Amino acid sequence: MSEAAPLYDTYMRAPLRFERGEGVWLFTESGERYLDFAAGVAVNSLGHAHPHLIGALKDQAEKVWHLSNLYEVPGQEKLSRRLTEATFADKVFFTNSGAEALECAIKTARRYQYSIGHPEKFHIVTFEGAFHGRTLATIAAGGQEKYLEGFGPKAPGFDQVPFNDMDALKAAITEATAAILIEPVQGEGGIRTVSKEFLRELREICDANGLLLIFDEVQCGVGRTGKLFAHEWAGITPDIMAVAKGIGGGFPLGACLATEEAASGMKAGTHGSTYGGNPLAMAVGGAVLDVVLEEGFLEHVRDVALVFRQGLAALQDRFPTIIEEIRGEGLMLGIKAKVPSSELLMAMRGEHVLGVPAGDNVIRLLPPLITTAEEARDGLARIERAAEALATAQLKKSA
Repeated sequence: MSEAAPLYDTYMRAPLRFERGEGVWLFTESGERYLDFAAGVAVNSLGHAHPHLIGALKDQAEKVWHLSNLYEVPGQEKLSRRLTEATFADKVFFTNSGAEALECAIKTARRYQYSIGHPEKFHIVTFEGAFHGRTLATIAAGGQEKYLEGFGPKAPGFDQVPFNDMDALKAAITEATAAILIEPVQGEGGIRTVSKEFLRELREICDANGLLLIFDEVQCGVGRTGKLFAHEWAGITPDIMAVAKGIGGGFPLGACLATEEAASGMKAGTHGSTYGGNPLAMAVGGAVLDVVLEEGFLEHVRDVALVFRQGLAALQDRFPTIIEEIRGEGLMLGIKAKVPSSELLMAMRGEHVLGVPAGDNVIRLLPPLITTAEEARDGLARIERAAEALATAQLKKSA
């Protein structure tokens, strides 16, 4: 065994070392092949080593890597135009990560209220089970004690209410409220979907009270649910939206999108980023959109999602002592386990299929959006064998 690397001890890493990837597959240093239904926690939206992404990155790498925002960056202008044409937004700020996109969203909402003469309005209502990032502001927004512990006083201005509780939400709105922040589908919280009706009512409440509606689509956006963005299923739009993960297809890239009005307070000097919107990220982000916005691509996501949902429902019926519930939208799926989810995850890993742990004893399945129906069925067969092994062990234990 090699000597431990001098890294922070902040991760519980699985004892797997992957050397390369191809499509939905990852290959270890020893040549073992794993079906990657983790996708780097919904980041590798087009799988591994996608030729169009590789081509875009190589082409840009031979030109210029970094400029900073001291100068005009043509790639930013091009990608921002494509994003605004495809969404509700009029303005885009590019970041390197989801947490930075959320920081920008929070600042944009607060600055908007300040700019229209309401500096007292800086509170943002959030929801239990949420995950918005690891910065001091975003852990305060998420409100989960395990992420807040030991980092000093919680950043002020975040008022949390129970998930899907409209009465509690209405009671939390005060004269100091600036915005409401929500994930249309909670990822870390256990693949919990906010109902279309709830999202529509949020839009009405924000309009009636002069509040901004912020969607965190870092995990559920960019085709993950079968629409370009998850809120489209509800037929409403936010004022501000944070995106990341899938938009870069594996390259660090995030963005804060906003309407003209919501972004009106963000003047020169109010916010910035050294790396945000660098030419490499812009080239890869554009290549991701080339594929995701292609005619028929999102229909493919919905078709493969149906294969998964039907297969997982059958597994729930067959293994009721292992699987309690199937959750999610599109290719953002959750298996709520009756056994400790870590046991099911380990059993799946034993069958060479990867998932991601989440809250509420859930395992996330976040396959690349390019996954075929055949690959979905392969993964389902592996999960079936994992569940069967656990069910057999249960029988032996009770005998």
